[in-house]
Amino acid sequence: MAEENNKQKRNIFQKLRNKYRLIIYNDDTFEEVWYMRLSRLNVIAVFGTGIIILIALVSMLIAFTSLKEFIPGYPKGDVRVHIAKNHHRIDSLEQEIAIRNKYLSNLKNIISGETPQDRIHKKDTTASQQQVSFERSRHDSILRKQIEEKEQYALSIDYQEPKDRALSQIHFFAPLEGIITNSFSAKTNHFGTDIVAGSNKVVVASLDGTVTLADWTLKTGYIIQIQHKNNIITVYKHNAELLKEVGDHVEAGDAIAIVGNSGELTSGPHLHFELWQNGTPLDPEKYIIF
Repeated sequence: MAEENNKQKRNIFQKLRNKYRLIIYNDDTFEEVWYMRLSRLNVIAVFGTGIIILIALVSMLIAFTSLKEFIPGYPKGDVRVHIAKNHHRIDSLEQEIAIRNKYLSNLKNIISGETPQDRIHKKDTTASQQQVSFERSRHDSILRKQIEEKEQYALSIDYQEPKDRALSQIHFFAPLEGIITNSFSAKTNHFGTDIVAGSNKVVVASLDGTVTLADWTLKTGYIIQIQHKNNIITVYKHNAELLKEVGDHVEAGDAIAIVGNSGELTSGPHLHFELWQNGTPLDPEKYIIF
């Protein structure tokens, strides 16, 4: 029985290897024009290779051309663009939510007298210690001189401010000396004053208080917020660099930031300054001479 099976297998393999001649004749003269010797195995190999090549070419054509958009269920180009944009927006919203939660937690700790939590740190892209040069630059000397000149006129030194004073009786320190380009307007939801000054100018605290927010946001860039007495809050937006951290106590005239152009809602280097009391925005120009 086994011999018969082996014999049948050999016969099948032999049939595949048997040679056949494909001849083309002239129909009028019956002259042989062309011929080819083939076997069944050769025909299977040729057709198999051709099918594989055809499948590979079709796959490449679909993968590297716009034909793939005609496949049912495959998203079109504009849909993929929207998906990528929504992905970036979700990442930004997640970061904004994390910053807001950290801010509310720190504000709660400050009000209750507890130690604020660490601020949200972004990915450290600074150079290593071996790459840092500690040589003093001309810009560093100018900035140091500006800070020293500002802080020597701080009005809160050895001065006890009475509680529950009216705003008209409080002396606010101008956060930045410059030109006002956009004033307070509740109708347009512009709850602050925009002040333009030269580069590397120092932003100072308007009153004594505690820093409740010092971080970066997508729309307003580097922002610092200070809680003062009498439920007064001052906000300083679009800074280039922050000089204070959450939980730091500052006095009127202390340097807190460097004016800049950070964030999406800005068209040039300036400071957006806001003044709030009891949750209500106030016009800073009514209380501060810039």
